[in-house]
Amino acid sequence: MPQQLVDVAVREKSFAAKTVMLDVDFQVHRGEIVSLVGPSGCGKSTLLRIISGLDRDFRGKVVVNGHAPVLHSRDVGLVFQEPRLLPWLTVAENVGFDLGRKGGAHPKVKELLSEVGLADFANAYPKQLSGGMAQRVAIARGLFTQPALLLLDEPFSAVDAFTRMRLQDLLLSVAANHGTTLLLITHDITEAIYLSDRVIALTSHPGRLSGEVRVDIPRQRDRRSPELALLEREALALLTDGRPDYFATDAREFGPVLRQAVVHEFKNLQFAV
Repeated sequence: MPQQLVDVAVREKSFAAKTVMLDVDFQVHRGEIVSLVGPSGCGKSTLLRIISGLDRDFRGKVVVNGHAPVLHSRDVGLVFQEPRLLPWLTVAENVGFDLGRKGGAHPKVKELLSEVGLADFANAYPKQLSGGMAQRVAIARGLFTQPALLLLDEPFSAVDAFTRMRLQDLLLSVAANHGTTLLLITHDITEAIYLSDRVIALTSHPGRLSGEVRVDIPRQRDRRSPELALLEREALALLTDGRPDYFATDAREFGPVLRQAVVHEFKNLQFAV
């Protein structure tokens, strides 16, 4: 039986007098890749803050690797939507920043930069990098402490579609190499299904669990697979209670296979482009 790494039981989370999350319970097992999807305002980013130890103001209990989350714990790595690299440090120094400025000389830094395809950019500065390269550095930095869990908050939303696909495959590769468990937030259902073993859907106002989709398709996965498209539709149904006509939909949040499937299924659905 897979060993449990994360146990989330958030009874309530409020901002001021407003409840934004209610009765959110799920687990993540070691070695899993799990995505959280849902509309804006459902509490996805708040959940990541709670799991990372950045937010302790909630009712309930969260356990990561056998204990309550601790801020800056080496059990947990973080990758954000923006790379958040320190501009006055080199690429190597950014990756090894957990050990201070001298961390750039750590052998692990060289290994990680080679793994993410940036071995020749160790002495470069962030301003010399493309967006995709900067996010590769952020992934390497997130893995530097060899965390059991890597949390990713929409890590590829700021790059172009081609770079996004390359970064997705890179993430799968490095996670497999390190045996790292991934918990990912994304608005992109296609991305969630392609990357994940499970996709957990949340609804908003307040954020609640809507259900989950298991992706029992071995890797390497074919992005054009009809099986993936069917699972994307299943995830969409969880987010819309089976009625996509009332879901505020932006076509950029869905992959081309899913857009085609949804338009075929629901003739009256109109996408914003």
